Amino acid sequence: MEAPRVTRDFTRRERRLISQLRTPRAVQAWLRELPYNWEATFRTFRGVVQHERAHCAEAMLFACAVMSAHGYPPLVLDLESQDGLDHVLFLYRERGRWGTVARSRDEGLHGRKPVFRTLPALVRSYMDPYVDGEGRLVGYGVTNLDTLVRRDWRLATHSVWVVERALIAMPHFPIHMPDARYERALRRFRGFKAAHPTPTASDWRRHLTPQDRFWL
Repeated sequence: MEAPRVTRDFTRRERRLISQLRTPRAVQAWLRELPYNWEATFRTFRGVVQHERAHCAEAMLFACAVMSAHGYPPLVLDLESQDGLDHVLFLYRERGRWGTVARSRDEGLHGRKPVFRTLPALVRSYMDPYVDGEGRLVGYGVTNLDTLVRRDWRLATHSVWVVERALIAMPHFPIHMPDARYERALRRFRGFKAAHPTPTASDWRRHLTPQDRFWL
């Protein structure tokens, strides 16, 4: 599927937003200000703009659409967890290094700066923040949305559940979090939650220091 021409297929509001968000950092900043979507939807870029909220998968579609308009391929990184709660992110590469853009309910699962030489190294940066009592990363997959599905994931006005099904079905590579690292992260998480029952973003950042130096 060929990326639509911005001047022809997007609304004036969408074109203005795309012109403003020219870099992964700008898209990440915009998404972090967006209210989290708790509804059971799978909205496209157009749906996110219209409803002004997004969960992680919708934020990924939004980022893919915006950045593909600026010449980035619409790459997706899908993180698999043992509890079945996957996380999907826009994946990009700059000067040979990998980074991501993402939206999450969890402070440590947003985007990463393009500083990782390999995809496994990038995935490992999400290991400790993913531990929440049930979550533990076990695999990851990478795909280009334009080759993964033929459905219009940019401008359709309905939920594109076909994207979710395709992401689940696509091949994934196993990645191992050592038991010692997992147990250490789990103990730290339980202690943190006991001390901060309703943690703020600042609380999370202090908890995850020095990993936050990689955050976008």
